[in-house]
Amino acid sequence: MPESSLLEVRDLHAWYGESHILHGVGFEVRAGEVVTLLGRNGAGKTTTLKSIMGMVPRRQGSIRFDGHELVALPSNRIARLGLAFCPEERGIFSSLNVEENLLLPPEVRPGGLPLDGVFGLFPNLKERLRSQGTKLSGGEQQMLAIGRILRTGARLLLLDEPTEGLAPVIVQQIGATIRRLRSEGFTILLVEQNFRFAATVADRHCVMEHGRVVDVIPNAALEASMGKLHEYLGV
Repeated sequence: MPESSLLEVRDLHAWYGESHILHGVGFEVRAGEVVTLLGRNGAGKTTTLKSIMGMVPRRQGSIRFDGHELVALPSNRIARLGLAFCPEERGIFSSLNVEENLLLPPEVRPGGLPLDGVFGLFPNLKERLRSQGTKLSGGEQQMLAIGRILRTGARLLLLDEPTEGLAPVIVQQIGATIRRLRSEGFTILLVEQNFRFAATVADRHCVMEHGRVVDVIPNAALEASMGKLHEYLGV
């Protein structure tokens, strides 16, 4: 694996029961990068994130993170190596308040953000500290979900559709947060439908079709690749 690659996925296949979802996915993410997985619904983007985290029952191929092979490891071992997954549905515990949600995840590695660090990124959460999960807006729930995984000490963040259904002003705030996390040394693999948003945060874009990565577009080449991208995404 090239020394600068923090994550390298090679010939990754994944199944749910009899359904063969991933058909030889391959890409890499270098330390400190933000990389997006772009593609139509059903292309295999979320399954790729879940496969990296060990959340898919059957997978084969190679997933190497910081020199460790993950493909045979359970999720709890993978998390302890420094990966964290923020699902599209956010997974907020609705009966717990904001502070309880933030204190819930264990620190899996040294270096997790203290509460003050989370509040520095998301001042809204400090104002809503005693509010139950059900009382939060969609944007506040997304901030809480990201804040929660930052508490664990993870170095590679897997974010699934973090802007889905959010108001434009909140999307801008999520974008600013991703750029700040990148500047602080975090590495981020991001599933995103909104390629215009992705262009504001990412270094490279991996385009997926039918369970494979079919193209990798550097962000600097995105404008020149717009015709091709529209064809891939059907927009």
